[in-house]
Amino acid sequence: MRRRFALLLYIVVLVAACSTGDEETPPTPTSTAASSTATSSAIEPTPSVVDDTPSAVDTTPSMVAASPSAVTAATSVVEGHDMTVPSGTKLSVYAEGLGAPRFMAVDHAGVPYVADRAGGRVVRLEDVDGDGVVDQTDVVLDRLNAPHSIAFHDGYLYVAETNQVIRARDDDGDGSYDNPEVVIPDLPTGGHWSRTIVFGPDGKLYLSVGSSCNACREEEPIRATVSRYDADGSNGEIISVGLRNAVGLAFDAHGQLWATNNGRDLLGDDVPPETLNLVTDGTDFGWPRCHSGDIPDPELAGDTGCQDVDQPAVRMQAHSAPLGLTFLDANALDGSFDGDALIAFHGSWNRSEPTGYKVVRVSFRDGVPTGEVTDFVTGFLLDDGESWGRPVDVIELPDGSVLISDDSGGRIFRLSISGR
Repeated sequence: MRRRFALLLYIVVLVAACSTGDEETPPTPTSTAASSTATSSAIEPTPSVVDDTPSAVDTTPSMVAASPSAVTAATSVVEGHDMTVPSGTKLSVYAEGLGAPRFMAVDHAGVPYVADRAGGRVVRLEDVDGDGVVDQTDVVLDRLNAPHSIAFHDGYLYVAETNQVIRARDDDGDGSYDNPEVVIPDLPTGGHWSRTIVFGPDGKLYLSVGSSCNACREEEPIRATVSRYDADGSNGEIISVGLRNAVGLAFDAHGQLWATNNGRDLLGDDVPPETLNLVTDGTDFGWPRCHSGDIPDPELAGDTGCQDVDQPAVRMQAHSAPLGLTFLDANALDGSFDGDALIAFHGSWNRSEPTGYKVVRVSFRDGVPTGEVTDFVTGFLLDDGESWGRPVDVIELPDGSVLISDDSGGRIFRLSISGR
């Protein structure tokens, strides 16, 4: 019965004029924390000059199916569900009752914060007694417009709302961040709604903005791009184009910027693959004319198709909806995953057989992906095709544990070494 319903749903979606992809568009709150009195953030309409530095990934690994044998697995029971985790680790609930927790960040004291889209707020999560469970939650900033991503830099808390990026400081030390100011105003809204920010080793602010549609020619130059700014939002420039919805951004230990990308819909259950991309100045990953580096769009390929398109570093299962991305260091878990990337798969909405709903590991060696993509935390997708959790983001805490946010259950999970 469920399969017939899923197939019927797929047919209905197929006839739609436009799809917004694996990340749905939420209702937009009417209030906002700050007015648009921003520092200038003009965007150049074309990418900057191509960087002549050779890419760290000079071949395109073929799509690799997740292989449970690559990570020795164990079972961890969470809320009555059998979760598969790396051997020697356990999964537990770190925080709950959070609405729709999205991306997380850690402050200078090692305390994690999360953007709660449903509450239009940023919440600090304190484990006061160190037992791996949050004892105290404090709202540090609210009245936000669909906040998705946060970052700390030079004493400021930065928040990426769907329509702008703001920053605020806790100057009086009371735990609240006051007098927010807009640093990047007037971002286009609708379609893919999430806005992701991250600071690079250069002290610059990097921002991804997804497309307005499934596949179309955009009118807004900043759509389907990654941009770079000074910390105050000035001197904005687009550095990479053709990324339909690059929700996850992260720098590795080598100073390289990586982005997950949600591929287009309505080309079948397994086409095109989702991708992990190495972002450098001037890269063009092809959307909307080309998908996953070598698949011409059936409607928008034009005369050039996939010509001169930069290739993804890793291809992954289509419709998995890869979102949050983090690189682990030697302090994480037992140190076995030093340099590897973890990616949160939010899960499919448009596939006849559901996929995703897990965290995967992408193996790296000296800053280069090996092409091996393996299951890391699974069990959110149930045998009947329903799910009890949808991973959004993954971050490492100073104690070496890993947090996983779940916006469908309002929870944050903690993966840690057994016994700690």
